[in-house]
This record gives sequence, structure tokens and C-alpha cells, in this order.
Amino acid sequence: MTQTLFTILFYIVLFVVLQRLVKNWVQRLSRLKQVSETRSKLVTQYITYLLFVSVACLMIVTLGVEYQQVSLFISSIFAVLGVALVAQWSILSNITAGILIFFVFPYRIGDKIKVVDKDEDISGIITEISLFHILIERDDKVIITYPNNLMLQKGVLKLKGKPAQALSLPDQKDHTQQQSD
Repeated sequence: MTQTLFTILFYIVLFVVLQRLVKNWVQRLSRLKQVSETRSKLVTQYITYLLFVSVACLMIVTLGVEYQQVSLFISSIFAVLGVALVAQWSILSNITAGILIFFVFPYRIGDKIKVVDKDEDISGIITEISLFHILIERDDKVIITYPNNLMLQKGVLKLKGKPAQALSLPDQKDHTQQQSD
């Protein structure tokens, strides 16, 4: 009985220590990448959930529950969640993309970008990066809500100043008008 209590106490302490290390690491990374505090808290929360499940599984296996029973239980939970969340797949992909954007996205709030999209002009200044979407304010003050998963799938250009516009040279004549000479 005493050994079981020490084992549980060990895993609780392990979880708390790992949670603080992860929190400090995410906070340092968010300061380095100039990410909002709200976003870093969300990422920390999701990583903490994953860490909790991992430590709980290790503790259960260490306490003597057979690996097959644990794996059956966990796979059953994932099967139920998978069926329940199939309709919400885009939400899951946006959350995953949001976490990836937190760690590897090269653009920050305040950067002027253009998403390469043939159907729509998606260019402007990034005003917010959240877990599900990115807000882009165009030059005409229209705010575009762009999903994170599409931001990772499409090419993104970083613009300097105003977007490049077609240049018209003054020496060239307009060939669509007839000359009166």
C-alpha cells in the first residue's frame, strides 16, 4: 500500500515538474516570437492535457494494470472520439495548424502578407493569430478571417510596404486606342 502511494506521489510530482518546464519553455518561446499571451496560454493548456494523459498512462502501467487492458481502454476512447469528431475534422485540423503556427510560422502580428489564392485577394496586415484563425486587415479596412489550416496549405508572401502594383511606363503607347496622326 505504501509503495502504491509513493508511486502515485512520484507521478504527481513528475507531472507538476514537467508542466512547469513546458509552461516556462512555451512562455520563453512566445516572448521570442512575440506571440500574444492568450495564444501561449492556449498552447500550454493543450500540451498540459497531452502531458497529463501520458503521465496517467505511465502511472497506470507502473501500478500493475496490464498493458493490454490500458491499450484497449485508450484505443476505445480514441475510437469513440474519432467517430464523434469526424464531423468536426476541420476544427481539429485548425487546432493542430494553430499549434504548428505557434512554433514555426515565420510571420508575426503587424506583418504585411499576401496569401497566394487565385480566387480572392487575401492580402493585408496580420492583426491577430489565434488557435483557429488568423485575422488579416486589408488596405480598405476589411478584416478577413482566414483559417489556420489553409494558411499552412497555401503559399504566403511577406510584403514590404504597399503591395506591388502593375507599373505603366509613360513612353509606351496604348495600342487599344487608334492614333489620330
